[in-house]
Amino acid sequence: MVERINLARGTLCLRGKRVGRFLLLLCFFPVFIALADYSKSESKLWNGLREGGHFALLRHAIAPGTGDPAWFELGKCSTQRNLSEEGREQAREIGRRFRANGIHRARVFSSQWCRCIETAELLGLGPVQKLSALNSFFRVFERRQPQTQALKSWLNEQNFDQPFVLVTHQVNITALTSIYPRSGELVIVHRSPAGELTVAGTIEPD
Repeated sequence: MVERINLARGTLCLRGKRVGRFLLLLCFFPVFIALADYSKSESKLWNGLREGGHFALLRHAIAPGTGDPAWFELGKCSTQRNLSEEGREQAREIGRRFRANGIHRARVFSSQWCRCIETAELLGLGPVQKLSALNSFFRVFERRQPQTQALKSWLNEQNFDQPFVLVTHQVNITALTSIYPRSGELVIVHRSPAGELTVAGTIEPD
């Protein structure tokens, strides 16, 4: 079962402050439970990345808009949708969260799109290697199946004895995992010895 890390449950209870002190006290208990569950679940996901047999798919950080301009050119950032300043800070914060959870170095792979490369570099977890299997197929959806299969084949060749981070796009992550991630969201995937891929859970951006 997929564990989706989300604190939205807590925000509804906080609205009880308007009704009165008694309701506010009642609301604090479920919020506390949600936070406790969140910490436990997220800790388990970070442990999986540290201990091996897992990898992280990361949707690039915040880049306002959808898709890319019609004059898009691979390798030419001025023709692409790029990270905003908020997105750059989000990418740095994701890197800080890795380090806060004991992961200071990782093998980092990225789509060749500039917003993914910049996200990967700002993580500060090590050299970034470009991987065409992580490139977006948003405008050429007929590439969905062959490219996803190519990524699976590549994953089967890897030895996940150290943390792996793959920075890519929503369409790629959804095709592989059926998860629809937000910008800056991590999807943690377990690969069994037989090569079976299972989503262990997600870690949402702060």
